[in-house]
This record gives sequence, structure tokens and C-alpha cells, in this order.
Amino acid sequence: WRGESMSWYRDQLVNNAYKFDFPIHRPIFELSEAEKQLLWDGNKYFTGLHKFFQQLEEKSYKIQNRVMLSRYRGKTKCQTCKGKRLRPEAEYVKIGSKSIGELSEMPLSELSQFIRNLELTVFEKKVVGRLLKEIESRLKFMIEVGLEYLTLNRKSNTLSGGESQRINLATSLGNSLVGSMYILDEPSIGLHPRDTDRLISVLKSLRDLGNTVIVVEHDEDIMKAADHIIDIGPEAGYFGGEVVAEGNYEQICQADTLTGRYLTGRLEIEVPKQRRKAKGAIKIIGARQHNLKNIDVTFPLNNLTVVTGVSGSGKTTLIKNILYPAINKLLNGIGDKPGDFSKIEGDLSKVKQIEFVDQNPIGRSSRSNPVTYIKAYDDIRELFANQKRAQLNGFLPKHFSFNVDGGRCDTCKGDGEVTVEMQFMADVHLTCEQCGGKRFKKEVLEVNFQQKNIDDVLRMTVDEAIAFFKTYEQDKVANRLQPLQDVGLGYVQLGQSSATLSGGEAQRIKLASFLTKGSNKEHTLFIFDEPTTGLHFHDIKKLLKS
Repeated sequence: WRGESMSWYRDQLVNNAYKFDFPIHRPIFELSEAEKQLLWDGNKYFTGLHKFFQQLEEKSYKIQNRVMLSRYRGKTKCQTCKGKRLRPEAEYVKIGSKSIGELSEMPLSELSQFIRNLELTVFEKKVVGRLLKEIESRLKFMIEVGLEYLTLNRKSNTLSGGESQRINLATSLGNSLVGSMYILDEPSIGLHPRDTDRLISVLKSLRDLGNTVIVVEHDEDIMKAADHIIDIGPEAGYFGGEVVAEGNYEQICQADTLTGRYLTGRLEIEVPKQRRKAKGAIKIIGARQHNLKNIDVTFPLNNLTVVTGVSGSGKTTLIKNILYPAINKLLNGIGDKPGDFSKIEGDLSKVKQIEFVDQNPIGRSSRSNPVTYIKAYDDIRELFANQKRAQLNGFLPKHFSFNVDGGRCDTCKGDGEVTVEMQFMADVHLTCEQCGGKRFKKEVLEVNFQQKNIDDVLRMTVDEAIAFFKTYEQDKVANRLQPLQDVGLGYVQLGQSSATLSGGEAQRIKLASFLTKGSNKEHTLFIFDEPTTGLHFHDIKKLLKS
């Protein structure tokens, strides 16, 4: 309600506030629920927000009204059902004086207590006895995996990765299946050590029911709890693929493998002898989205800061939903609406750019790969276009691209495989018969650099490619590829499809792309969302160095 045209609405509220005892000098987050509701609904003295937006909608042909609507409106609770999603009739049915909407808003620990303390007649017990047992059992499993603070109406897209994983585990426990095999891919992702203990007890419960539980995991606590461990190595990619040790935790520790050496301390991730001093700081005041309790947090600049805490404590909410969108909006003027907080202050002028590095895939198509993402492929194409055979054929750098027509195979369009649609079954991917999976036309593959054609180079691992290009004095290409080796991705093939990369690998490729840009970049605030996901101790050591 700023500016001349809107000040009338503000003046109505401010000038009449004393008539209904409204505290206009108190910050909105300190208002009671009734006072907040009054702002929305209004009264005979002032127009409420609901009516204000309704008036704007009625005149949405005016551009300024459309701008106001898009700027200030977001998703909020439905005023008819108060966010309970049900018609009034459904709320008339009560159990122990509570409606289904009220039960959905209770934390699981409270709800479990409520169900246990229900006073029922003999007839009611006979009718709902089986249902109550099921409800109690499922609530118990959710509480056992450490989710007692959640409510049943919490939206799934607001849950952290660790919370979602444990809900799935609780569902499996609730099904009470026996003689089944459970395969879990890194269930400890996003979990604090306290939560890992709870996770282990759930995994043991599944085992004790008479099931087999197989876990792909790097977490030391889960390894200690395992009955049997299979260690695959010795290293990654081309240098892996062998069983290097097998047995219980003690036997793995005795083995002369990377895992064994890290578990026994023969190898370790060094603790820095000297800590770096901060050069300024950014401060978030009054963060209060989801689980955050109106907290103030300071982030030092020119430092590596780790935000940690138990699963569901509000780490992702603080960083992903408040810090990142708030600074992004300040720097770029656009972006998602930040979560609830009072203000952001500190040395904001020092930060010139912000980058959120998550584990989403690095490209949208199956043709995207590490070498194109870090821009090293431009130099490789240039190198091949400068070869004598290429110049005789009139080939340009574009002829060595699998993203545009010219040199790529016309049948598979540079994919190296063709997709056969199977209607009601999963599609089948077959190696392209025209190019034999090599992606390029025959005449393009005849262009060689030191007896290697473009397909041979794309099939090289990063380590092999760096050695190859350095041998033949192509330092520009080797230097472009170096950051991939620095972040521990020396085993990845240059032309490996992004679809085959794990989330942790995709995140490290993004980190490598920033390293290739070097020190000429302005002061950037990097935010990494769980960069150690899927990483062995040895990989974490390489990542920290980067």
C-alpha cells in the first residue's frame, strides 16, 4: 500500500487502528493469529487484503493491477476450508471431539498419544479395533524412524531427502513382508549421525522379520552395523569393477584397500592446521519458515561454511528457501520468493554473483556430457578441424559436433543409438547400425589426430585424455580437462552421456566448470547441496581440495 494510489488503503488501517485496538507498530510475525486474520478479512473500518486483491482482479485489464497481483500474490491457505482441503460436512464428523482436519494437523507423536487414549464403548472397539491397530502400528513406525515432528497434512514436496527416504522405509516396515529382498541406494543421504542410528535400527528390524537387506553405502556407521560387506574397487570407473575385499567390518579394516585404509586411519581426510579468516559476513535476521524458530544466522565471507544438523531441522529451508532466493533477488532482481525472514544485512556489496550447485543432471538431452559442459569440446573440435584431412574435405569445427547436422550420423542424430518404441513396454535402445555407435559419418571418423579419431577421443577417460593431449603438446585442451581430474572424475569418459552420471558426479562436473573459469570470476557465493552424496572417503578428500 505504497504510493499515491494505494495510500488510501493504508491510511484506512493506520488512522482507525485505535478504534479496534490493533498494534500497527508491531512486526507482522509477532501478531497473534487473530490479528493476522483481521488483516486478511478487514472490518468496517478498513479494507482487508482479500477484498483488496479481489478489487484488483475486477480491474485486471489495467496493467498496474496485473503487476501488483503477480508481485504480491502467492499460494496461501484456502479461506473456505482453512487449508484442510475438505468440505464443511466432512468436518462435522468427530472422533474424540476432533475432526479429521484437526487430526491431520497434529504432530505424529501427539496423534499417536491421542489414538492410544481414545475412550471407546465395547461396540465401537469391535467396529474399529482392527483399524486402530493398523493406525497405531503405522504411526509407531513413523516415530521409530525419527519423524515424530511431522504432521499428516505436510506436503511431500516440502520434505527433505532424508525424510522421504525414511517414510518409504516406514511403509516397508508397516507392510510386514517376509522373505523379501530390499535394495536401498544410499539410505543415509541427508542424514545426521543421530538419524543414522535410527535408520540402522529400522534396517535391522526389516532383516529380523526374515528379509534380506542390501545397501549401497559409504557411511562408516552403516558399515559397522552390517553383517557382511562387499568392497568393490580398487578405484573408480575403468580402474574399478573388481571385488577387492569381502567379509565383516573387522575383515574389511584389515584389507589393504582404500576403504580399509580409511576405516583404520592409515589414510585420512586431513583437518586443516590453519583456519581461514573471514573477510566480512552476511546475516539473515528472523528466519522463521517451516521448522525455523525466528533465528538469526551469520555466514562469513571468503570461507568454507558447513550447515549441519539432524534431518528435518531446517537446513535446506534456511539455505535453499531463504538465503539463496533472497540474495539472488538482490543481485538479479528476479527469482523465487524467499521464505519468511525479517531482513538480510552485512557485506552484501562484496558478493557479485551467486551459484546454487545441486545434483540435477548437467544437460537436458542424452547427448550432453562432461566435455561439452566444461567447454573443452570446443577446443577439441577446433583441433580436429585443423588437421590436413579435415581441411581437404572442407570440414569446420561444427562437423565434429554431434549436436548439429553436418558431420554427425544422420540415422541416430549423434546419439550413437536408436530408440525403438515398444508401446506398452519400456522403450528399447539399440546401437545404431549406420555408425556402429560412433555417432559420426564415416568421412568424419577418417580424420585423425595422432592416430586417434573423434570417437576414440570421446571414449577416453579424463585421465587418459589429459595424458594424451599433454604428450602431443595440446596444453590448452589438457588444462581445460584438468578440473575434472581435480574433482575426482578422472575415471569418467569424455563423451559419457549425462543420463548415466550419478547426482554426485553431476554436481562435481558443475564444480569443475566453475574451476575452468579461473580467478577472473568476480566474488561468487557458491551454495552446494550435500556435495558428498554418493562419495567414498577418497572422493571426499579430492572434493575438499577442489
